Amino acid sequence: MKLKNIYIITRSSILLLAAIVTSCSKDFFEKYPLDAVSDNTFWNTENDALLALMGCYNTGAFWKGEDFWTPRSLLYLDLMAGNGSEKELIPDRVTDGTVNSAYGLIASYWANSYQKITACNNFLDHIDQVSMDETEKEIMVSEVRTLRAYEYFNLALYYGGVPLITKVLTIEEANNVERATKEEVWYFAEKELSESYPSLPITRPAGQEGRITAGASLAILGRLLMAEEKWDAAADAYKTIIDANVYTINPEFLSLFQLGNGGGKEVILSSQYKEDVYGHVMPQYLYPETWGGWHQFSPYNELVKTFECIDGQTIEQSPLYEIHNPYENRDPRLDYTVLISDRSVFKGQTYISRPGTSSPDRFNRYNWSGYAIRKFMDDSFDGNLMNYGANWPLIRYAEVLLGYLESKIEAGDVIDRSLLDQTINKVRSRSDVNMPPVTTTEQAELRAAIRRERRVEFAFEGLRYFDILRWGIAGKELNRQFTGMKLTNEPASYTDFDVDEDGYLIYQKRAFKSGVNELWPIPLSELQINSRLRQNPGY
Repeated sequence: MKLKNIYIITRSSILLLAAIVTSCSKDFFEKYPLDAVSDNTFWNTENDALLALMGCYNTGAFWKGEDFWTPRSLLYLDLMAGNGSEKELIPDRVTDGTVNSAYGLIASYWANSYQKITACNNFLDHIDQVSMDETEKEIMVSEVRTLRAYEYFNLALYYGGVPLITKVLTIEEANNVERATKEEVWYFAEKELSESYPSLPITRPAGQEGRITAGASLAILGRLLMAEEKWDAAADAYKTIIDANVYTINPEFLSLFQLGNGGGKEVILSSQYKEDVYGHVMPQYLYPETWGGWHQFSPYNELVKTFECIDGQTIEQSPLYEIHNPYENRDPRLDYTVLISDRSVFKGQTYISRPGTSSPDRFNRYNWSGYAIRKFMDDSFDGNLMNYGANWPLIRYAEVLLGYLESKIEAGDVIDRSLLDQTINKVRSRSDVNMPPVTTTEQAELRAAIRRERRVEFAFEGLRYFDILRWGIAGKELNRQFTGMKLTNEPASYTDFDVDEDGYLIYQKRAFKSGVNELWPIPLSELQINSRLRQNPGY
């Protein structure tokens, strides 16, 4: 049974009525609804358990969001983190200094996370009623505990302390929950993951694509331990995945994100989709208008500048960097990630965004930087842009290798060339990337190299926000002027548009409030129904 082929009806509210008005007719209220599944009659067979399990995975297809699973939601996180902008500034507002507790996007991440947590809690509350193979039941329980832990990890990362709910609540209980501390939430998530992964299979047979494996559970644990700066434990978690010899680096970077490839053995966890059955709409958002899309997203030039030259040096260091021709001699992942005017070609047509043309993507037509996202644009796809079936990666083996190396660096372990070749250099040596190996073993230099590597390797996959928060650099990265495409090589005499000293479009400015915006506000809608919740400082 394939996860992506199943439609599930689940109880999606965090509130569950456990009591009824006793003065009413008992027989009337004991009748089971005709349009919903009842817990009183459902939990009997292994098939029931499997259907409920799929309900825990179910995030929603097509236009559904925002949460920590769906494509648009994950891409939004990278835009919030300063990798780019969205045409209507929807994610930008979270980190530009203007966000408040009434902002709907913030409420959506919260509500959808607790919807999934409730489905998980309902599963765990009832699974013992099912008569089935106990080993398979233990696997299912471990999957659900991992799914729930993933939600709590993210909730605490972005909101700080949140209500820690481990069973389905009554209305009265739900309206009186208090926030646990961030430390308490992460302790719970760490315990859940540590206890769950040993029961999970290392691999899945055909028909179980998308279901949690031991590697996926460990990789989530690795993220959590890195956020907690438990470096030795994080290294151990990642090393366990490496030693399983299940995953490999895909030889081609661009094919990781295209239909039919599925990332090969590099993708450890992904959101599963299928055209016509359970598709998603990201191509409609991503594609420039030239190809029928909305050109919804615009990378910042600050991301573009992060990509090294082909000699492995930064643009500030490399003799290959040409200030008047800045996109030449660069890490091939730049062209795989960003569409650049008069350079990038997709399906035989050149992307054009410079002003003074009739191109529908000329940057001054809308609120655009001049760049667009190339990553995730699929040369093999000719279907409806709002009905795309490619899976969306959440965790790749490249993250495991880079996470392992970073954890070893921050733990103060001795780093040698062998370790570099087993980790970061494997990521850089894909056949269509082939960047020079990192050779330095000096801690500060390695820290800078791995942070740069993570930014370019995982651009727009939802990891950048996690990284700048745990590194403590969100204020530095987000309280600044951002730039767009290069418009001129003669900035001193150029007057058509505002440009910086190097001729790049002066695009957008953010005013991130350090000490406040590192946490999102608790949604106003939650505060209005539960007086016991307390708002984060500064909101």
